[in-house]
Amino acid sequence: MSFLEAKDEADAQEQLYALGCTDGLPVIIPTEARVARMVLASGLEGSLVLGAMGPAGGAASVEALATAAVMAGCPPELMPVLCAVAEAVLDPAFDLTEMQATTHCTAPLILLSGPVVEALGFASGFGALGPGHRANATLGRALRLAMINIGGGRPGESDMALLGHPGKFTYCLAEAAEASPFPSLGVSLGFDPEDSVVTVIGAEAPQSLIYSATGDPAQDRDGLLSVLAAGLAGPASNNAVLTGGQAVLVLNPDHAALLAAAGLDRQVLQAELQTRCEVPGALPSQGSFQREGRRQAFRAPEDILILVAGGSGLYSMAMPSWCAGPHQNRAVSRRVDLNPACEVPF
Repeated sequence: MSFLEAKDEADAQEQLYALGCTDGLPVIIPTEARVARMVLASGLEGSLVLGAMGPAGGAASVEALATAAVMAGCPPELMPVLCAVAEAVLDPAFDLTEMQATTHCTAPLILLSGPVVEALGFASGFGALGPGHRANATLGRALRLAMINIGGGRPGESDMALLGHPGKFTYCLAEAAEASPFPSLGVSLGFDPEDSVVTVIGAEAPQSLIYSATGDPAQDRDGLLSVLAAGLAGPASNNAVLTGGQAVLVLNPDHAALLAAAGLDRQVLQAELQTRCEVPGALPSQGSFQREGRRQAFRAPEDILILVAGGSGLYSMAMPSWCAGPHQNRAVSRRVDLNPACEVPF
């Protein structure tokens, strides 16, 4: 590990910015003591390498991840979560190297479910994707700083996103289990109810989906399903054009309750949406879609990841994905160990 020297923290801040080591915002200076404390909180050896992070192929060691966590402002208790997130994006199925280099706007969206949400204070209610939530903001930012400094993803050099989106600063959301009529996202992905789970998927910016209930159950069921399907596979989205990828649907508690009252559990809802996410059989040509046959935007119902979050009201959200790379940028999940074998000095 190499070290920089600076006369004070202000000078260190400028050095890091000049070297392209920040996301453009001020960072916490990763001193040796701060990084050591973060490594200790992981319960792992600092020299342990979790994998090579593309496109630069840097070694994603626990110490390097701890440095990103310090810079992002993470409290130490988030370090085991960051390690699980790193393991997820380093899985070949996530296509991180290709995702970092694409011209698409995709960014890793971190979804948290299970006991970790309450234990570490992740936001899942009103404004959960916005400012004011330390755990969400710093965890997502730590992953981005790792992708910059370990993976080498710098704008216009190896990160070739034409515009990007604000989720490339931080993109992290927790499931509101207490407001959900469905089992947790983690359980739907094969984990046990007591497991804390992180799921990461490369996603576009969230698209707001408005639906106001009419009071007619049949009309509301059909109307809301149509709105949700339109958001998941809009005609200009990668989900509709490339097909075969995945997407995230975040239902607000009112919309989730409406669908549950209509008899839809998560599996039935996924199947209904997959059927409705039908797109023209040919790729766009001359600005319009050819109408020669039809095809599904999603290969399987489970490719639509559904969770409940946010405040009650009119708006749910869809996050279409990139749908490219050797594995079509699949969502990857990992279990989080909330009790690593260490003591954190305070």
